[in-house]
Order: sequence, then structure tokens, then C-alpha cells
Amino acid sequence: MNNITNIIQVAGIIDREEAELCLAEGIEWLGFPLRLPSGKDDITEGDAISIIKDLSEPQAGVLISYMIDAEEVSGFCSELGVKAVQLHGDISVAEMKKLRALRPDLYILKSLVVKEDNADELLTLVDEVAEYVDMFITDTFDPKTGAKGATGLTHNWDVSAELVRRSPKPLMMAGGLNPENVADAIRKVKPAAIDAHTGLEGANGRKDRAKVQKFISEAQKAFAEINA
Repeated sequence: MNNITNIIQVAGIIDREEAELCLAEGIEWLGFPLRLPSGKDDITEGDAISIIKDLSEPQAGVLISYMIDAEEVSGFCSELGVKAVQLHGDISVAEMKKLRALRPDLYILKSLVVKEDNADELLTLVDEVAEYVDMFITDTFDPKTGAKGATGLTHNWDVSAELVRRSPKPLMMAGGLNPENVADAIRKVKPAAIDAHTGLEGANGRKDRAKVQKFISEAQKAFAEINA
């Protein structure tokens, strides 16, 4: 997984049809939230494995996981056949270090979940775990549900921008991004990558092709601006 710049990830893939829609429009990374604490996965593990094995560079399947045990994460990544994992759980620094040692081949993303008042805590976390990860990803906390992702909510982009400046590793921005706000988000935060989930879905809960197309177009224009 080289040349990690201007990457657009779509998370919450629910079946092969949705995966193929995203890939056809030029999406490179597909995110699969699995073994969620709620027990309500969007896709079966078998279907995810089937989709992931048919991907070829620069396409990649990404496990979105709330696991906090390094060996468990490593084993599940092997089962799925993924080369990248996005860690959203409250995994300890020690387990992050262990996972890095166990799987130097794995592209590791660590979430930075933005709340109302935790910017200092997130900046400290960046300092503590940067050497064990390849990329950070910001997301939004929903105080009503306790959810740390797929909330459809934006957060204070000033915090994400500060995290980009602090981090020695690239940062993916997520949290309520959609075709209408993604360009402004990229211009303000200057992330290396972006992620969308619920903001690309239609009323039927599936990814909408027109929304995906506009999201990509707006994102690419903004990336070109900030990299000019």
C-alpha cells in the first residue's frame, strides 16, 4: 500500500453490488466494519472475504475493528485477507506496539474520535502511538448513542486540522462527510485521505451512485487545490 495520498475510502460496504458500484466510480479503499460491539454488522464475514480477495492494487479492503487485543486483530486480518486495519476501539498503547511487532506488513490506522472537549487528549495520543501506526483517522463521537463512527455527524474541523499539523503520520478525515461539505473539509483540514459512510447513502440505506460521483469529484478538486 504505497503512495498513500489523496485516498478516498467508502466505509460500510454491505454487499458485492455496492462494492462494485464504488470501485467502478474510482474509489480505492473499501471499509468493512466487522465484529462490531452492537453485533449488527453491515455484511457477513464470508461476503467480505469474497469481495476483498478480488481486489487488486491500488484497491484495498480495510477492516474497521473495535477489537483491542493485538493477536485477535492480527488473526482476523489474516482470515479476511486484508492488508489494512482501522482501529476504533480503546486499544492500549502496549497492544498497539504489540500489533506493530506482530504484523509489520499490516497498514495500521488508528482512530482519533473527536468529542466536545478532548483535543488535548487526542494530541497526546498522537504523540504516544505515532511510531506504531501508518495513518490516523479522525471521526465524530455521538454523545447520544456513544457511537464512535458512522454517526453522520461532523465535528470541530479545527481539531482535525490541529491533529494533521501535530501528526508525523498522514491523517484520514472522517465524520459526517458528504458531497456538499467534503471540499470545504479538505481545504480547511488538509488531510491525506478522506472517508465517507452514511453521507453517501440514499433513503434505502444503500450507497447512491450520484452521491458517490459528486463526492469523488468535489474531493478531487479540493485535493488538487491544496496540493497545488
